[in-house]
Amino acid sequence: MTQTALSAIDQAIVCFDTVLRRVVAPRTTQAQRASPAASIPSCELNNQAKWTSRRLMRVNHSGEVCAQALYDGQAWVAEDSMRKSALRAAANEELDHLAWCAIRLRELGARPSLLDPLWYAGSFATGAVAGALGDRVSMAFLAETERQVVAHLQSHLESLPEEDNASRAILAQMKVDEAKHAATAWRHGAFELPKFVRWLMRMQATIMTTIAAEI
Repeated sequence: MTQTALSAIDQAIVCFDTVLRRVVAPRTTQAQRASPAASIPSCELNNQAKWTSRRLMRVNHSGEVCAQALYDGQAWVAEDSMRKSALRAAANEELDHLAWCAIRLRELGARPSLLDPLWYAGSFATGAVAGALGDRVSMAFLAETERQVVAHLQSHLESLPEEDNASRAILAQMKVDEAKHAATAWRHGAFELPKFVRWLMRMQATIMTTIAAEI
């Protein structure tokens, strides 16, 4: 068996392990950084506030599942080693986000979306297709994705119950990180995607967030 074949098999095993840890068994996901909510005193939310926070944080958790899959798909086919490294570095920060959201969901007595495996598969395929079109297209797709995520997080920060400071701290740090990822993509050759593609991405995200909030 050639080294190329071995390398492909190794990558497939790593990818499968990633899916198991991040989607099938999210409790095993470990953050490299402490949660921004770790030092915030707990606050008992009323039923309405808890219902709102649960829905929003479930959506954000699913969004991080999608982000992991997107980066994994793009890195899988990336040709330039520096761009591949940038994708892996961003994925590590997104892994922190995934863990933080999972912890907060458990604190709120909520579960992740039952469709997370589906979100992962769809986003991985999207990332791989974007990456297959070339590294610059991959970076452009990444930059636009992160721009939309920053806007999405801002809307959630405005929608969270006023007393839910723990969730707000998590989303605020996520917003900072996502903006940084977008800036990294621009430094690595991103360009403005056509208006129709940006609209299509927003529609895809809207469908995911609407369903994830409920299921």
